[in-house]
Amino acid sequence: MSLQKCTVLYDGRALVGPENVPLIDFLETCNITLPHVCYHPALDPLQTCDVCWVEQEGKLVRGCTLRSHDGLVINSLDTQARAAREEGMDRLLAKHELYCTVCEHNTGDCTLHNTMVDMHIPIQRYPYTRKPYVKDHSNAFYTYDPDQCILCGRCVDACQNVEVNETLSIDYTMEHPRVLWDGGNQIAGSSCVSCGHCVTVCPCNALLEKSMQPDAGPFTSMRQSLKRPLIDVIKVLEKSMQPDAGPFTSMRQSLKRPLIDVIKVLENSTGAEIISGISVMDTALRQQEIKRTKTVCTYCGVGCSFEMWTRDRQLLKVQPVVDAPVNGISTCVKGKFAWDFINSPQRLTTPLIRENDRFRPASWEEALTLVASRLLQTRDQYGPDSIGFIGSSKGSNEEAYLTQKIARAIIGTNSVDNSSRYCQNPATEGLFRTVGYGGDAGTIDDLQQAELMIIVGSNTAENHPVIASRLKAAKKHHGQKWLVVDPRRHEMAERADLHLRIHPGSDLVWASAMARYMFDHGYEDAGFLAERVNQVDAYRQSLTPFTLDYAAQITGIQEETLREAAELIGKAGSVCIMWAMGITQHSHGADTSTALSNLLLVTGNYGRPGTGGYPMRGHNNVQGASDFGCLKNFYPGYESVSDPQIREKWANAWGVPAERLSLKVGQDNFMMVELARKEVIRAMYVIGEETAFSDADAENVHQGFTNLDFLVVQDLFLSRTAQFADVVLPGCPSVEKEGSFVNTERRIQRFYPVMEPLGDSRPDWWILTQLAACMGHDWGYQHPQEIMAEVAGIAEIFAGVSYSRLEGWKSQIWPINADGSSTPLLYTERFKSPDGRATLYPLSWQPPAEEADAEYDLLLNNGRMLEHFQSTNQSGQGGRTTSLSPDWFVEISPQLASARSLQEGDWVKLISRRGEVEVPVVVTDRVQGKVLFISIHQGKDGINKLTGEHHDPSVNTPAYKELAVRLETLDRPPLPDPLPKHNFRHGKRTPIDKVPVEEKWRRADYREPPATEPHPEKF
Repeated sequence: MSLQKCTVLYDGRALVGPENVPLIDFLETCNITLPHVCYHPALDPLQTCDVCWVEQEGKLVRGCTLRSHDGLVINSLDTQARAAREEGMDRLLAKHELYCTVCEHNTGDCTLHNTMVDMHIPIQRYPYTRKPYVKDHSNAFYTYDPDQCILCGRCVDACQNVEVNETLSIDYTMEHPRVLWDGGNQIAGSSCVSCGHCVTVCPCNALLEKSMQPDAGPFTSMRQSLKRPLIDVIKVLEKSMQPDAGPFTSMRQSLKRPLIDVIKVLENSTGAEIISGISVMDTALRQQEIKRTKTVCTYCGVGCSFEMWTRDRQLLKVQPVVDAPVNGISTCVKGKFAWDFINSPQRLTTPLIRENDRFRPASWEEALTLVASRLLQTRDQYGPDSIGFIGSSKGSNEEAYLTQKIARAIIGTNSVDNSSRYCQNPATEGLFRTVGYGGDAGTIDDLQQAELMIIVGSNTAENHPVIASRLKAAKKHHGQKWLVVDPRRHEMAERADLHLRIHPGSDLVWASAMARYMFDHGYEDAGFLAERVNQVDAYRQSLTPFTLDYAAQITGIQEETLREAAELIGKAGSVCIMWAMGITQHSHGADTSTALSNLLLVTGNYGRPGTGGYPMRGHNNVQGASDFGCLKNFYPGYESVSDPQIREKWANAWGVPAERLSLKVGQDNFMMVELARKEVIRAMYVIGEETAFSDADAENVHQGFTNLDFLVVQDLFLSRTAQFADVVLPGCPSVEKEGSFVNTERRIQRFYPVMEPLGDSRPDWWILTQLAACMGHDWGYQHPQEIMAEVAGIAEIFAGVSYSRLEGWKSQIWPINADGSSTPLLYTERFKSPDGRATLYPLSWQPPAEEADAEYDLLLNNGRMLEHFQSTNQSGQGGRTTSLSPDWFVEISPQLASARSLQEGDWVKLISRRGEVEVPVVVTDRVQGKVLFISIHQGKDGINKLTGEHHDPSVNTPAYKELAVRLETLDRPPLPDPLPKHNFRHGKRTPIDKVPVEEKWRRADYREPPATEPHPEKF
């Protein structure tokens, strides 16, 4: 909000408040409410509801269109303005079947109800007429009820201009306008990605979460046959209602419909204010039962935060708020809806110990005593490095810290890691080599500000959808240019100004050719290079082989297209490069990440707003797990384990002898499993990671776990990994504990306990604290804030972190100074190096370790899907997200389908050098030629039945994307619709610039308030 102040004369009162903000928001800061329904602070002024009329300079104007400034004079008490506002509300009520006390949405969050009450509407003047449409239940997560829809267009603007999925529209020229999905009447099968944004902004209950239906309130679940008469009585009585938010909302529809009719009759007799008074009391009763808790999403690394509305253990809804620092009111399908795992009957609720090859329940004391004794026994018999620890990228920062503290301070090994080994360590290595910090150069705001976004190997719309929405908005509204480099034609590629459909694994050549082109054509930032970068001449000489002609040969992209890409980069005033697993999961991912950072340095695109390198983090706390020490070579804050002075500092802080802390770099995930197979690693402790499913070459992984003397798994479910365990400890999801996460932009945020732990499960920080005590180290932590305070007192980059500074919606971005100030944009004055300068890092081209050949003639690309997450242990619970694409399938190109005589749904066997899987085919132009695509989520052993041991030698990240296969057709009946017809990928978007309110105004039967309206129910 603006820091400048101005004075507005409102109804004769001089009000002082922020300058150049919407009038409605200005008045809110002065504790004045101007009635409004369609206005939302996160949306454009829609001008559809006609409820916010005021008088300005002798004319009636809609208040939502005005912004505060000195000298603004407004009169809301004007007779015509007041009449216009009441006429606007009357028209809304003509479109909305108002029955609040049996409405699921009557929880205090209904803008229509609250505004009607505030305006003291005496009676519903225009009779309500039902619309010729039925309620749409076709989506797995929310419903659309045309009889409740007031046609305000909030949902349309949210979809078109904030989420920018461009699915929803309203055609005000229709005989009976309604919200449309891809121009049609049904949600299922449209391009709707179920982000829930439309539901969040709906000002009534036209769009409503299914989790709010039918028992959000005492009466909401009654049968419709009873409810309908009661509603109609309430219709006559009151004006507001639906299932699952209040006392009456959960009654069956057979009861509810009569109840609604009765209420409407009473309303006509008594006036609406008596009935609305009842609904206000109902709201108050419901609010006493509903708990609202801020939390941070437990899925991808974007770091969305929101409120969870719960009644006991029932999650009513996820409600984003404008104050959320990363996402505002945006969500994706998983963040908004994929929380069924919280109450899953599959949750682990008690410790388990394996006896006679079966698990039996155990007490915490027995389980932790056994774990402590076996780990200490293994350490004493085989040495500290015989034990490996894998920390959780879904657990909290505090839990990551305790994991590495046990490994280092008690066991004496640096063999501790997290799942960043499987995805982002190559990117981190590339940043260490060139600019110094292992994190994004700036924030999501910088991504939006960039003149040119280069998106490489990142299906952002599906893997980081809220960031994708921010970028789509920047492109749609501000003309941001996109260069997308990817073998697959996903949504980001479809929207790109230029899409380079590159041969998989050849990105280093493309990026290096671009850097040479910058030097050769005068696009390098000579001043920046001279002042702030080392090894410029050596790097430039290393680029000699990387001509456009050479790049065209290796990448498969025409030279002219490469030149077009180079010109885009060279002429752009600010450039950000975003990359993800399409780059990092190759045998030379660290080198390619380095090449991308080199390109940014050559063009001077670091240290300014709208510039920098941005490797996207895949799990909610994969950044934090690394930041807080779950890495083989770093203490928390990226302080080297090999530096004797650093060791001395941490030993003193922890109160242990310096000799206890090893100076030797430990083993990582990849090598731990390999050494377990060779019986060098004898015991492992795995927290919240599905290593048996996620690590490459599943057969070797399973053999390694089988060979271990002792394995502890701490998780929410009896995962594939837990099935190999000797002891299983039931941890808690984030909603059952307190802590903090770090998102992809280095932002630290707190989350709070939404509900109590299920059964005898316990927060991971509690488990680790108790385990340490059983091993003779009673650290005595009573709350995660004590753990964070300890870290802040030791690690330099966290010096100013504290729970008080993270209270509520506040956040901090590391490095954090002792005074608590953040560093949103890195490298503005210095790079992270001894001399403060960046380094251009010479590279040479090395081909992928595995390529297609005569026997294995196809390349099997693989990655994530929007609706699933990793092994689906969380997202697959309850079946709702899974229903969008329940079957595993492989995407093949139309060219390959034609050549192999394959049709949609035909079964094939994919055979690699390691194993084979059987899947149906989906024929799509998302892939091209002999490059296939398969998701990483499904299948008993999944894609890693096929992947191999080849890996990046710099960081040991498996080369998941370098996978050659051959395809055999199976004689089996086809699977109908392997990608179901209701899946959003079949939809056809209908983009528009804004809600077309002018269409309404141009209708022959539209009358501008305060004039009465002949057909208020229609528009």
